[in-house]
Amino acid sequence: MSISGDGATLAITGAKVLIGDGTSHAAGALLVRNGQIAAVGAHVNVPADATVIDARGKVVVPGFIDAHTHLGVHEEGIGREGDDTNDMTDPVTPHLRAIDAINPVEGGLRATAAHGVSAAVILPGSGNVVGGLGTLVKTWGTRVDDMVIRDPCGLKIAFGENPKRVYGDKNKMPSTRMGTAALLREAFVKARDYDRKMTTAEDPSKAPDRDLRQESLVRVLRGEFPLLAHAHRADDIYTALRIADEFGVGIVLEHATESHVMADYLAARGTPCVVGPTFGARGKIETQGKTFATPGVLARAGVKVAICSDHPVTPSAHLRLYAALAIREGMGHDDALRAVTIWPAEISGVSDRVGSLAAGKDADFTIYSGDPFDLTSIVVSAWQSGQQVPLNAQD
Repeated sequence: MSISGDGATLAITGAKVLIGDGTSHAAGALLVRNGQIAAVGAHVNVPADATVIDARGKVVVPGFIDAHTHLGVHEEGIGREGDDTNDMTDPVTPHLRAIDAINPVEGGLRATAAHGVSAAVILPGSGNVVGGLGTLVKTWGTRVDDMVIRDPCGLKIAFGENPKRVYGDKNKMPSTRMGTAALLREAFVKARDYDRKMTTAEDPSKAPDRDLRQESLVRVLRGEFPLLAHAHRADDIYTALRIADEFGVGIVLEHATESHVMADYLAARGTPCVVGPTFGARGKIETQGKTFATPGVLARAGVKVAICSDHPVTPSAHLRLYAALAIREGMGHDDALRAVTIWPAEISGVSDRVGSLAAGKDADFTIYSGDPFDLTSIVVSAWQSGQQVPLNAQD
């Protein structure tokens, strides 16, 4: 079913509506027109000509947002041919763009959409110190350019084990944490000098040649989007923050495995965290401290936190499972919902379009048979921009 741009109205009535910001309506209605939410609340006038879905006994929530994935760039079940996650030929590759490697019809994206995860941040991997530009897209479509919500949404950088292992094995820099930090500083110094020369050259013929690597870094220096910093261990997190402060740039901590040990510090700074993947074994030294208690500790301290899958490390389609496990370990139900809806939207700078159910936002929502964090509940229907996602895409 779809509601097109011809003025037709879809009405979801009688359901418990969870807005995504901590508020709810026990028996509310949601009106959809032209791919957007027209109205939502306990007292909504439903037009006589609306297509009505009676959702009594069910729960409507905003489409979930997975704030850190490699969906579409690391395709399921294909191997090398479908893995475009890391271009590990140079440790500093800020000019790479995840959008150029996304296969929008691959199985992981299809399943994710059918399970009610309507948007995802898709990133290059963490093999390089500077991995490239991430993008935030809807999870259902056939042409990635039509799925974009924000591109780029951040510049991926990485600390800790991955870059030092990749390049240390090649007997190249970085082979240490010191080397990773040094390369990152060097890259930003060069970008700052490039920006100064480009903006102060009175004679265009004397300006530097255009450099795509520098342009990506300059955009971070200008505050157009933040660094998305892969950092698990506490010492790596502090290094990431130290460098961000040195250059005055925005930063989001990705994975943030040991962020719970510095929750008050992060709250005081206003530094957001994207936490995960927490499900599964502790496969590396730097993930020994991972626990599903982390998102709740951060939220209670006042840190804006998103729960992520790091797909394909853990399936994005099961994002609600990871939120449910965070609830089991002490996170409040409302905070868990925020951590997969409005908070990732705010962290990514797209809360004007997605992340909660409000008039004027994209009609991205899911109807569940019960509470979404009760794992016996099932997806009744999932919607993106007023169009129903085929549920036969579920895995």
